[in-house]
Amino acid sequence: MSTQVHANLTEAQVTEISESLGEPEWLLETRLEALAALDDLDMPKVIRTPGRDWSNLTKLDFETLVDPLDWEQEKERESADGVDVLAWDEAVTEYEDLIREKMGSVIDTQRDYLTALSTALFSAGTLVVVPEGVAAEDVKIRTEMNSQSLFNYTLVVAEDSAELTILERQSTGKDIDGDRYYSGVVEVATGENAHVQYGTLQNLSDDTYNYQVKRGNAGTYSQVNWIEGNIGSRFTKSEVETRLIGDSSESKIVGAFFGYEDQHIDIASRVWHEGEHTTADLVTRGVLDDTARSVYEGVQDVGRDAWDTSSYQRENTLMLSDESEADASPKLIINNHDTEASHSATVGQVDAEELLYMTSRGLNERLAKDMLVEGFFVPVLQEVEVDELREDLDALIKARLR
Repeated sequence: MSTQVHANLTEAQVTEISESLGEPEWLLETRLEALAALDDLDMPKVIRTPGRDWSNLTKLDFETLVDPLDWEQEKERESADGVDVLAWDEAVTEYEDLIREKMGSVIDTQRDYLTALSTALFSAGTLVVVPEGVAAEDVKIRTEMNSQSLFNYTLVVAEDSAELTILERQSTGKDIDGDRYYSGVVEVATGENAHVQYGTLQNLSDDTYNYQVKRGNAGTYSQVNWIEGNIGSRFTKSEVETRLIGDSSESKIVGAFFGYEDQHIDIASRVWHEGEHTTADLVTRGVLDDTARSVYEGVQDVGRDAWDTSSYQRENTLMLSDESEADASPKLIINNHDTEASHSATVGQVDAEELLYMTSRGLNERLAKDMLVEGFFVPVLQEVEVDELREDLDALIKARLR
């Protein structure tokens, strides 16, 4: 059981958060149930080998990291024609019935300790609703964290034949003494023939502990695609998941990370094939320097009734330092013989022959290595269909190299 329950958390605090957002009674009850469940919930699962956890979430000190009533952010939301993008206090007024139907339908609000904690305490929320038949691009959400802790929740509902592209940026503004904690939960629910692409660029400060879980349910003929860029934070635990429920549904999960100094990056890409004729593609590339460490888990789960499945996974990590460390655990779980599936993971250093070739052409070693790193990310950047996100991620990679 969990040993991390925050001794100072009270029902009164949760009630104050809920009342400040004008939430109905049923939503307050959801929060209080999540709070009460903390005593019995474990931390999110981490990859284990005999005698070793690859990430140690139990060391997070919530007594000092979390003050539930002291939260501050600068939030910008940019909508598109035909789409409602609402702050949470507006959303619970205009879409109470929809929120009651969809909230927790994709991600169990008590699936683990950190998710339940976020359910109880989230104060920064966004609802995105795309009506049937509406095609929208360039919905943008920018979150600047200006407090010691911040709990964010985003619910996306795309109705039948709707299309949507979301770009979310996460950064840190005001300087705060001590460490910080950021939590983000994203649920995406789609109707038939809906297409949702959700891109996140995380560049939180290096004193931030960061937990995020994003999950989408893809209906018949629907697509839920994720783009996940992790550049910032001291410690990142990120889980990106899709359930391919409907027949002929699809998902692509594209990830990129760049760790340096003592950063720890724990990322998971997971997809469940449940309908027939479903397709998934999981692509992740990362670079580690200094004493940074990465942990990757990729899961492709093909259900018993998931006939005619195509599922592919590849993860590559480039090591720039002998002191950095990378672990990868790609997994195939196949319960249907009518399946095409593959998975791979590689870890390596900058190719000595390539580096020699470039330096022999007049480039100094630092510039040559930087160019090779930029080239290493190209296959992933090419998978990013959102031009603005691709350019921003490329710029952050170049800045990190400098």
